Amino acid sequence: MLNSLETEVSPKSPNPLIPVSGQTLAGFGVAAAGLGAAYLIGREDAETGAIWLLALAFGFTLQRARFCFAAAFRDLFLFGSAQNMKGVLVGMAVSTLGFAAIMYWLVSKPGSGSLPHEAHILPVGISVVVAGLVFGVGMVIAGGCVSGTLYRMAEGYVTSWVTMFGILVGLAGISLTWNWWWDHLIINEPKIWLPATGGLGYSGAVALTLVALVGIYVLLTWWEARSGIYSPSISRKVTGIPGFTDRLSHSLSSVFKNGWPVAIGGAVLGFIAVVMYTIHMPLGVTGELLFLSQQALGVLGVNDIVMKGLADMGGCTGLISDGFINHNFAVTIGLMPGALMGALFAGEFRIRYPRVIRRYFQAAGGGVLMGYAAGLGIGCTLGAFFSAIPSLSVAGWVFGLSLAGGAFFGTKILKRLG
Repeated sequence: MLNSLETEVSPKSPNPLIPVSGQTLAGFGVAAAGLGAAYLIGREDAETGAIWLLALAFGFTLQRARFCFAAAFRDLFLFGSAQNMKGVLVGMAVSTLGFAAIMYWLVSKPGSGSLPHEAHILPVGISVVVAGLVFGVGMVIAGGCVSGTLYRMAEGYVTSWVTMFGILVGLAGISLTWNWWWDHLIINEPKIWLPATGGLGYSGAVALTLVALVGIYVLLTWWEARSGIYSPSISRKVTGIPGFTDRLSHSLSSVFKNGWPVAIGGAVLGFIAVVMYTIHMPLGVTGELLFLSQQALGVLGVNDIVMKGLADMGGCTGLISDGFINHNFAVTIGLMPGALMGALFAGEFRIRYPRVIRRYFQAAGGGVLMGYAAGLGIGCTLGAFFSAIPSLSVAGWVFGLSLAGGAFFGTKILKRLG
């Protein structure tokens, strides 16, 4: 969903009747560069090259479906619309089935005391509640979550670049204060994994998760009905029988030109998350951003930062990879050319400045809150929510409920700001 407070300052969109525009040609160039980068990265490390390819698809899907967790939560309270959130639920349902199969392969007996490697099974406690509340407020004020900020940066949103600066500042802040949270709270907070709880096993945990997701879907449908939200399907009148060229053009436009239904976007993201976990890890983008923020602190003279216990926590923030071009780098940075490709093929790339100066301050402030909370929660909406619930982690549900509470307060603040 485009931010209504921002306006375009670039030339008019190309005539849709012209099959190849300047943006389309640029899109082919970005696609070629992205695939070339995947080849070069893959020559050094096949897994990282594969993750880069998946990240391209990840960013492309985010852009085409306008998939943003901030919009999903914000729209519930601001407009009474649950369409975006329904797409999130579909994605998590797909991931839940795939993750369960992978985790069973890693740990066939969940009662053994072992946890599946790299699954986002995070501590449950006050720290998660605080992280979710703060992140929820921040993403609504900023106008996008972390992954949403990354793909909008690629689309040309100036305020998204400002938001990313704020996110890096917030992550630097948690780097400097993490050990306080660890010593006073996180070290005593348990990891609760549903398959190892109450004799549920994988079948019981998956069934419970899917029932909960379906129940929330039904509840959201009631919410929309209560709010009077209705999205009629609009069909185009077809004159004559379309030929081969028309059919092919329609198929290509459905993928590259027209916006995707958010449920389709969610399902595709869920599938990408499963494949990503098959290769190495579930989806998450905060780890690389934490690394970049710590590099910036090093430039300022703050070196040798040690964050107690983080490497053993799981989740995208706790993932440490060797080398500069690693798995974290591939999934986070690779997202952006994928999103740029989607924007260019659809003719939607624009340099967009906000209409009011206040938006810069909102973007930066919301970014700081998101960055700090993403570090505290050991992941953002992607790592600590979208990947945690399919990991059958109770922390994902706690983080999600806290996000909803934070988004509710965030919309109140947004309304006051006008």
